[in-house]
Amino acid sequence: MKLVRISGSPSAHSRSHWLLALAVERLQPQLASLIAVRELPAEALLGADVHAAPIAAALQQVLEADVVLVSTPIYKAAYSGLLKTFLDLLPQDALRGKRVLPLATGGSAGHLLALDYALRPVLNALGARQIADGVFATDAQLPRGAGNRFEAAPELLARLDVAVAGLLALAPLAQPQPS
Repeated sequence: MKLVRISGSPSAHSRSHWLLALAVERLQPQLASLIAVRELPAEALLGADVHAAPIAAALQQVLEADVVLVSTPIYKAAYSGLLKTFLDLLPQDALRGKRVLPLATGGSAGHLLALDYALRPVLNALGARQIADGVFATDAQLPRGAGNRFEAAPELLARLDVAVAGLLALAPLAQPQPS
C-alpha cells in the first residue's frame, strides 16, 4: 500500500497535522510520504507552476499513491486556502482509483459539516469514489499536553480507529488506463 498524506495546515505544530500523523500511525503503512503544503515554494504554488520541481514531485506522489489522507484545519466553515491552492493543481482525475480519508480539526463542533459540504465535493471532483468516513476533531478533543504535544480524547481515538478500518475495507477501484 503506497500512502501519501497531505497536510493543509499552515502550521507545522497544528492539531490537524498531529491528527494526520496519528491516522498514519494507526494505519502502519510500509511507506507513507508527506506533502506538507506549507513547505512548497509559495511563488510556484500560488502561480500554479506545476513544472516547478517541488510542485511536480508533490503532484506525482499523489498520482502514484494507492491511499491518500488529507488533513486540514477548518476556517470559517471551509478547509484551508493553502489546501485549496494545492488541490487546484491536481489533474482532474488525480484521485480516481484511490482510497481517501479526509481529516479535519476546528474550534467547535459547529464546523463538523465542513468535511461533507466543503472538502468531500472537491475530493469527489478529483475522481475520488472511495472516500472513507472523515474524522473531525474539536480543539477540546485534542488538548495540548506535556511537552506541547496534543493528547487525543478516547472518543476521538475510537472514531479514528473506525475510520481507518473503514478506509482499509474499501476495495480500491481500478486506475484509469491511458489511451
